[in-house]
Order: sequence, then C-alpha cells, then structure tokens
Amino acid sequence: MPALIAPSILSADFGNLQRDCEMINNSDAGWYHVDVMDGVFVPNISFGFPVMNVLKKYATKTLDVHLMIVEPDRYIQRFAEAGAHVLTVHYEACTHLHRSLAEIRKHGMKAGVALNPHTPVSHLKDIITDCDLVLIMSVNPGFGGQAFIENTYRKVAELKELIDKQHCQTLIEVDGGVSENNAAALVKAGADVLVAGNAVFATANPSATITQLYKTANS
Repeated sequence: MPALIAPSILSADFGNLQRDCEMINNSDAGWYHVDVMDGVFVPNISFGFPVMNVLKKYATKTLDVHLMIVEPDRYIQRFAEAGAHVLTVHYEACTHLHRSLAEIRKHGMKAGVALNPHTPVSHLKDIITDCDLVLIMSVNPGFGGQAFIENTYRKVAELKELIDKQHCQTLIEVDGGVSENNAAALVKAGADVLVAGNAVFATANPSATITQLYKTANS
C-alpha cells in the first residue's frame, strides 16, 4: 500500500475551514489529521468538539484524531460520536493502556498509540498486537513548525522490526517536521502515514504540495 499523506488541520485556516476541508477532499491526501490538545499534557490548547463537528460535516476522508490530553479515556465515546475513525492516545498519558485501546475499539474506531520523542519503542512490545496504529512523534508535541528530530528514522525502523516480528498489521505514522526533504526516507524506514501541517498549509498551493509530497514519499 502506498504511504498516505495526512494534512494536519492544526495548520489550516480556521476562518475558512470548510474551504480547507474541500481542498483536502479533492486532493491526494489519504487522511485528515486532527490534533486535540488540552494545555495540560502539552503546553498548548488547540480545539475540541465544535471543530470536530465541522470536520464530521465536511470531511469525506478518514478522520485521524490524535489526543494530546490527560485522562483520554473520559472522551473516547465523545470522539466516536464526533466522527473519529482512528483515535490515538499517548502512551505517556495512559495508566492502563490495554484498557484504553480496548475501549477505543469497542466504540468502532481504530486504536492508536503515540510515543513522545523520549519514549522507547521497546515499551510497546507487550501491547503492539493491540495497536492498529503507532504514531511516532518526530518533534516534541504541542506546537507546529518545529524542527524534525533526526533520531526518528531509527525509531521508525525499530518499530517496523517489532511489528514484523510480532506478525501484526499495525500502521506506522510520523508526525512533526515532515516535508519533501525527509518523506521518502521515512517511508523507506517503514512509515505508512505521514502527517504534514505547515509543510502543506504554509504554501501557495496546498493541494499541489500534497500531490508532490505523496509522489516524493512513494518514489
């Protein structure tokens, strides 16, 4: 399967959110990536259910929701009702991760786990078969526009090795500092989904940028 591009709504123009949704719908993007931050788990606040309701109304592609919040279990059902197809929680925020993933699946969503840059891939060896997706943070979570952490390539390759060893179908997603400069190398290392925010929305023609990023990643 070709690697997917998932534009990050965090970098969209919120005064023209319907327009940007229609752009993504008509582009070569595979998913929408939706970052939800609470100002506690990360030092930033993004958006919540009002924006999710807009996305549910206009998006025609997979809504990939990344919860950067404390106590994510409290909101699993709410995000299912708000239209999330994939729901990712942070390893660092879940005391009972297996229970959290089971609850996500119970509500009809794919279950993902995100790892901060300092969290080793080895922490997932006893849970990887319960993960539909693992999100490798290639920047410190909380803000867009940060520099890509070079150690990410090694972590992606290590995660791919773990997935293959356990014979599971877990997807690998990378979020943070993704661009045409590193997309192909990330896919070569094992990435399946690339999240791109500023690299898409800060350009004059975001749709053309998505197409070029898709071609570069799968070259």
